[in-house]
Amino acid sequence: MSYQFHDAEVIKIEDETSTVKRFYFKMLGEMKFEFKAGQFVMLDLPVDSKFTNRSYSIASAPGNDNVFELCIVINEDGLGTPWIWRNVTVGTKLRCTTALGKFILPETIDVDLCFIGTGTGVAPLRSMILEIFNKNIPHKNIYLIFGNRWIKDILYRSDFDSLQSLHPEFKFIPALSRETPETWNGVIGYVHQVYEEIFADNRNAYFYLCGWSNMVKEARDVLKARGYTKNQVKFELYD
Repeated sequence: MSYQFHDAEVIKIEDETSTVKRFYFKMLGEMKFEFKAGQFVMLDLPVDSKFTNRSYSIASAPGNDNVFELCIVINEDGLGTPWIWRNVTVGTKLRCTTALGKFILPETIDVDLCFIGTGTGVAPLRSMILEIFNKNIPHKNIYLIFGNRWIKDILYRSDFDSLQSLHPEFKFIPALSRETPETWNGVIGYVHQVYEEIFADNRNAYFYLCGWSNMVKEARDVLKARGYTKNQVKFELYD
């Protein structure tokens, strides 16, 4: 499949963790860059590979300024992210597609939403959550269950804590697999125990899964066994 690429300029870079950076892009030219929360773009990178295009979900909410944010973790064994780490600075121009993908919010949010993410898989989930609150979209309860190994790995923690304090119907639940009760007073373990407990009654809900493929596959299997259909369980893989 062929894609149309356009020029985009990096206007800001922030270190989120020691291995994750937040890149802010502005689409150049006359084209108005529009996207739906949850979508991704492809960057055309000058790397020595048969496949030079790399896909990254948009972490920011839709706006009107042609600016979007990508949250990227470095993969030392890959080609794309090491090149980005070495070469991309503020002012760098890259070729970028328009927004792609169907991992988006339902037209009507008439049941609870459960977002389940790991690592940088939280990026499109953040975009959707921000979209709901920015535009005051009618909704029910919203859960964000975010799996990581360590406290230091929790991306956008202050953002999600702030949203939770402002919106009591939003529950932010990090699940950490390597911490201990001495270092962490939240959930210790994996995301599965959390959503299984919250939805033990099998009530109607939409589930959005994004992150490591093992997590996504297990969650899909668990939810299918509980009777949730493909229309209720959306997913995106990150490895």
